[in-house]
Amino acid sequence: MEAIKKKMQMLKLDKENALDRAEQAEAEQKQAEERSKQLEDELAAMQKKLKGTEDELDKYSEAVPVLCICPGCVLTQRWSEPQGDGSAVLPHE
Repeated sequence: MEAIKKKMQMLKLDKENALDRAEQAEAEQKQAEERSKQLEDELAAMQKKLKGTEDELDKYSEAVPVLCICPGCVLTQRWSEPQGDGSAVLPHE
């Protein structure tokens, strides 16, 4: 009978420990989910900012003329659209 009482106490203690570990795991999961949400929000904000910066770069890149550095050339032109290989050339080349 004494062995049964001791076994019951051990099982009760094991149950309490398991419940404590479960609560701790749930708290850690909640923190991780909150951190994940925060990082996702930061990422979305950074992507939006990057898009705006890229749009601004495109706007200013299109508006800036390129001076030709050929000897004796005074041509001021905008770069042509990129060719199939990704390069761009001045129109007089």
